Amino acid sequence: MSRHLKRLVAPKSWPIPRKTYAWVVKSRPGPHPTERGLPLLMIIRDILHYADTAVETKRIISSGEVFVDGKIVKDYKRPVGLMDVLSIPKTKEHFRVMIDPRGKIRLSAVPEDNAKWKLVRVENKTTLKGGKTQINLHDGRNILTDEKHSPGDTLKIELPSQKILDSYPLAKGNKALIMGGKHAGEVATITNYEVTKSPKPNIVYFEKFSTIKKHVFVIGEKKSEVVLPEVSVV
Repeated sequence: MSRHLKRLVAPKSWPIPRKTYAWVVKSRPGPHPTERGLPLLMIIRDILHYADTAVETKRIISSGEVFVDGKIVKDYKRPVGLMDVLSIPKTKEHFRVMIDPRGKIRLSAVPEDNAKWKLVRVENKTTLKGGKTQINLHDGRNILTDEKHSPGDTLKIELPSQKILDSYPLAKGNKALIMGGKHAGEVATITNYEVTKSPKPNIVYFEKFSTIKKHVFVIGEKKSEVVLPEVSVV
């Protein structure tokens, strides 16, 4: 596997100029797939502009100045993806990783109170010995719980403790962010959820379109729980 990545073939969701330089830092395998996460070095240097060079950026990261989901991260290639909370205590700034209306990964500034929690989507679950249920979430984390949650539901969890604060089911009437397909970045209200009894994916319907289940991320009931970025946001 190559350790290098050319800008021209970088994921379309990355908000970077394609022809200024030949190369871009490549994400290390981590909690988010390449197309839904940005390497930490890129965020600090190219998006937040806290440094001008890779050497300066690595120095900032290795010194423990950057927190992701309430924990210090020193790996400059660590992918930071959808719904992750990036905090810089020295500048008292907090950002949540989102998708803008063009399907690009963006950072939305959030107040300190909102940086203490995040939304996570339930990907699947496993029953363990003793009757405990392990739910596996979209950002690679796992939580043991006695509560019942279904794949596709969204949980609101406290950072960094992972305590479940609230849940939003994949159900009619709830707000959802579209993560993939030609409607990526749009927010719409679910009108129906169809479970197909075949190898084909389940379908989620909205007022003007429909998409497959894996592209849907519930973000609230009557209203969105997260701040949605505009195209011009950093």
